[in-house]
Amino acid sequence: MRQQGFQLDGRRVTVYSAPAPRILFLQPVDEHDGALPDSEAAAMEDCPLPFALAAFSVEDWNRELSPWEAPPVFGKVPFGGRAEDTLRFVERLLPVLRARLALGDDVPVCLGGYSLAGLFALWAATRTEVFSGVAAASPSVWFPGWLDYVQAHPIRAHTIYLSLGDREERAKNPVMATVGQCIRALHGLLQAEHTVTLEWNRGNHFQDSVKRTARAFLWLAQSMR
Repeated sequence: MRQQGFQLDGRRVTVYSAPAPRILFLQPVDEHDGALPDSEAAAMEDCPLPFALAAFSVEDWNRELSPWEAPPVFGKVPFGGRAEDTLRFVERLLPVLRARLALGDDVPVCLGGYSLAGLFALWAATRTEVFSGVAAASPSVWFPGWLDYVQAHPIRAHTIYLSLGDREERAKNPVMATVGQCIRALHGLLQAEHTVTLEWNRGNHFQDSVKRTARAFLWLAQSMR
């Protein structure tokens, strides 16, 4: 698998690509997760389609991936509500990737990620039709106001993967403990008009994030081949 890296608008973009990819995965990663895309690409070696994975850096996770401002749920760092800026970056990144990888317009684009990045992917798919699929691994669907928002703003991607650890709804934080009922409600909302799955993993929110995210992308590839 070929690896390349470049800078765009001050963000680091790392791309892993098979020859002639037939599906493109996009993922925001924390600036400190340098080895994470390497591990994910390796975990996806059995992908049923030749793929490209493009990971782009996010410096301020809570600020750049949250769809609107919200007070801190854990710790003292509030949510900054700058997801719109991040989505604009993704829209600038896409034509660059299509040119670098010689991707035709028929190659589907899937946006995904873990935790708040999974919520960002779901939210971004309510704002644009550019994404064919969404991979939301342990997404932060407990985010204040999310369920009301998604009921009023449908997700436009047709194929959606959701997952959660079976211990995540046992969190001591009362807001985060609602994640189980929130993801069940979201899954029920999407079933009528989307190809969607909800997979339960063993463990809490901090276990096997690389494997869970890779499995999310692999499910999308399997569903779209």
